[in-house]
Amino acid sequence: MKITLCALVTATMLAGAPSFAQAATKIEKIGLMVQDMSNPFFAAMTKGAKDAATKIGASLNTQDAQLDLGNQNNQIDAFIQQGVNLIVISAVDEAGIEPAIDRAKQAGIIVVAVDTPAHGADAVVMTNAVQAGEKSCDYLFQQMGGKGQVLLVDGTPIQTIIDRIHGCRTVAKKYPGIKIVGQQASKNDRASGLSVTTDMLTAHPDVTGIFGMNDPSALGAVLAVEQADKTNQIKVTGVDGSPEAVAELKRAGSPFIGTATQNPAGMVRKAVEIAEDIAAGKPPTQKIFLIPSVLVTRDDVGSYAGW
Repeated sequence: MKITLCALVTATMLAGAPSFAQAATKIEKIGLMVQDMSNPFFAAMTKGAKDAATKIGASLNTQDAQLDLGNQNNQIDAFIQQGVNLIVISAVDEAGIEPAIDRAKQAGIIVVAVDTPAHGADAVVMTNAVQAGEKSCDYLFQQMGGKGQVLLVDGTPIQTIIDRIHGCRTVAKKYPGIKIVGQQASKNDRASGLSVTTDMLTAHPDVTGIFGMNDPSALGAVLAVEQADKTNQIKVTGVDGSPEAVAELKRAGSPFIGTATQNPAGMVRKAVEIAEDIAAGKPPTQKIFLIPSVLVTRDDVGSYAGW
């Protein structure tokens, strides 16, 4: 599976991360740090954390960063004071959080990043985001007949989102008739997805395809398409495989036609497994664990297990 140069650099940084105090030999207290609990992705991640904690008899404390690096710094310091054994983090800023992660490791806390890299973490569990972007856009371009103008609804500049956009643009090179005419960053949610798509549609009225780098932004794009009365003109795809995307795929007449999946609950379960191995003196031989992405469309949404 492909990973970007940035991910390879991250892997190198992780491999060279310093080791500090001896980590706990048993995981009894877990601190989960999510970027934005208003996003259903992180609600599903929390459910996976609860399942994993229950399975090993550990307590769980979940903290919402609300997309703020300062909040995550403070939350790590609080976890250190609480004596957690494991921090599972979806980092708002993969480089900016490194000093706080170093403090946690100095306190003997195992740190596993999920969804996006975090410098200094013991391991990273994330969707193969390049693959997700490739699958979502390849299907979109196919359904457009291999030609037409496309908009990209981007998001905050974290590695997983950068990789999805990279995957989409890589696939676009295989379609000479596809032209990407606009790209703007949302705040990863439906409201900003609606806003930036509305702006781009005003500038590019002949667009026939839109890729949203996550489902909330893609569903915001769907609203923009419908408000512009272009439902029969434009097709939209996303990334996540979220419950809201599943419902939209089942809604008759929607321009939303596909989503490339993630497994947020599975990421956290895998993170806890890795941490248990580290606690048992069996650190992983690899630092980055990529979970494959699967395309879900109107044709097969009925058989998709979901989050």
